[in-house]
Amino acid sequence: MTPQVHIIGGGLAGSEAAWQLAQAGVPVRLSEMRGGGDMTPAHQTDQLAEMVCSNSFRSDDANSNAVGLLHQEMRTLGSLIMACADRVKVPAGSALAVDRDLFAQGVSAAISAHPLIEIVRKRMDAIPSEGATIIATGPLTAAPLAEAIAKATGNDQLAFFDAIAPIVHVDSIDMDIAWKASRWDKGSPDGDGKDYINCPMDKAQYEAFVEGLRTLPKTEFKQWEKDTPYFEGCMPIEVMAERGGETLRFGPMKPVGLDNPRTGRWPYAVVQLRQDNALGTLWNMVGFQTKLKYEAQVELFRTIPGLENAQFARLGGLHRNTFIRSPELLDGALRLRSMPHVRFAGQITGCEGYVESAAVGLLAGLMTAAELAGRDLPPPPPETALGALLSHITGGAEAESYQPMNVNFGLFPPIADETVRKKDRKRAYTDRARAALAAWRGLFSPLPA
Repeated sequence: MTPQVHIIGGGLAGSEAAWQLAQAGVPVRLSEMRGGGDMTPAHQTDQLAEMVCSNSFRSDDANSNAVGLLHQEMRTLGSLIMACADRVKVPAGSALAVDRDLFAQGVSAAISAHPLIEIVRKRMDAIPSEGATIIATGPLTAAPLAEAIAKATGNDQLAFFDAIAPIVHVDSIDMDIAWKASRWDKGSPDGDGKDYINCPMDKAQYEAFVEGLRTLPKTEFKQWEKDTPYFEGCMPIEVMAERGGETLRFGPMKPVGLDNPRTGRWPYAVVQLRQDNALGTLWNMVGFQTKLKYEAQVELFRTIPGLENAQFARLGGLHRNTFIRSPELLDGALRLRSMPHVRFAGQITGCEGYVESAAVGLLAGLMTAAELAGRDLPPPPPETALGALLSHITGGAEAESYQPMNVNFGLFPPIADETVRKKDRKRAYTDRARAALAAWRGLFSPLPA
């Protein structure tokens, strides 16, 4: 097989791009450094599309949520990432959460079995000087390649910190104190409304917990890291606590809609855990990304009612993520302006989130396939979730202040019809998006059947 496209990076974006190209009949070489003697600070395996921070793809509601709409659009376009996620989903209310191990295994198996995809376990330290290339190395790009990218773009690489939440063994949770429920009893459509484990806190326990976040030892930054901003969507809990004593009660520890069956009332604050694997043996502390040192995490998290004897399958962590100034560097088809044979995809473009990363990989794959076939592939309309995300990355945002962004309705063109009531606007966005996507699909080929 003579590859027509070289993809660097076997995360969610690189895997999705490879799949889209191969399904369009284009041979692909997929280079992934994990398994070839290299590892990142956050990954634990050499599986493709390993999820390292959370197991959630967030809301799956395609009628009132932008990321749920993005799920639907990706499914329509034959997304491998969404197909694998749907096969190994675990209960998470209206969200789509997966068994992360089975998910990575499923993606790895599909990519490995495809006759048009060759996987090479090798770190790439330079940008290929010719040939269609997609760089999808993600937020943990190895230093040599990151330096090559910075040199090629003429810009210093941008960065932010991303924090990882702890995972707890379920049999170490005291269910005489904790209880299972979803907020407002809104669980998975096929579930019993009890998708989360809830650990209640009274006011004194909460205040002591916040004080611990403020005073316990934390990871120290190197000098070059000190001015690197956090991404708001993965803010460490101790950073939130520094913003005010009540901040956590209006964030990941909010108690509203959670009746404690032992009191009949909402607790003062609550810690929620979400199922992390299909067996239900591991549970993720929702929103508890942290940069506390490991010993401090164990000490503090065991003060949470119900977690006094908690055993941790993984403690929280912190890693530095890199991304490029995409609105300035990329054209509307994700091509590097200074090297048009190179496209970028995934979180290195400055999108944020697993789904968004895979979505940009999907677009990079389709655009590259169309280009190699001599066909013109217009960008998806900005009224779609895919188009709104692409527009933000490639020019909708100010380059100087560009920061990672999840897909949201604020990226979409406003609804022009002023008669649409505020409560109906989200549905209007999604109805408009579905019509726009259907029209876009009819304009060109190749596309998945």
